[in-house]
Amino acid sequence: MNIYDFTVKAQDGSDVNLSTFEGKTLLVVNTATGCGFTPQYEELQKIYEELHESGLEILDFPCNQFGNQAPGEDEEIHDFCTGRYGITFEQYSKIDVNGENASPLYKWITANTKFAGFNGPMKLVLAPIVKKMDPDYKNNGNIKWNFTKILVNKKGEIVERFEPTASLDEMKARIKEVL
Repeated sequence: MNIYDFTVKAQDGSDVNLSTFEGKTLLVVNTATGCGFTPQYEELQKIYEELHESGLEILDFPCNQFGNQAPGEDEEIHDFCTGRYGITFEQYSKIDVNGENASPLYKWITANTKFAGFNGPMKLVLAPIVKKMDPDYKNNGNIKWNFTKILVNKKGEIVERFEPTASLDEMKARIKEVL
């Protein structure tokens, strides 16, 4: 099984088979518009602009499971992201990434990745919040917070998971390696 086996919902509710991205390097991101990490949209857009011609696609999945930080409807979320951050990469319908109602794509992602650890100064803020929600968070593949990024190679295989506190410069370097 790989990422091309999944179908997701576009913002308009239509089905998008991820096999349309076959041969591309993908960065799958769960996002929120009211999160402390929301400014990462700006850097993600820069990475997209720089590496899209080389085969990078960013797939943005808004999610409201962490702190109720993406409460809007799909259209409101998209208008915010395009208006405030100028994003031009693909943004899909809002989903759950963990639990019983998690999208099949994210069930596959969480079953095939491990928590990569928090780092930097935000570790001190985020770790206690996440531990309260999931006492065993260090030992399972559940998505811990908004802006967790999953790097997928051209064969549709997961290469690496980047937690929201990961260095975007290091992530960009890793994307370039995979491209």
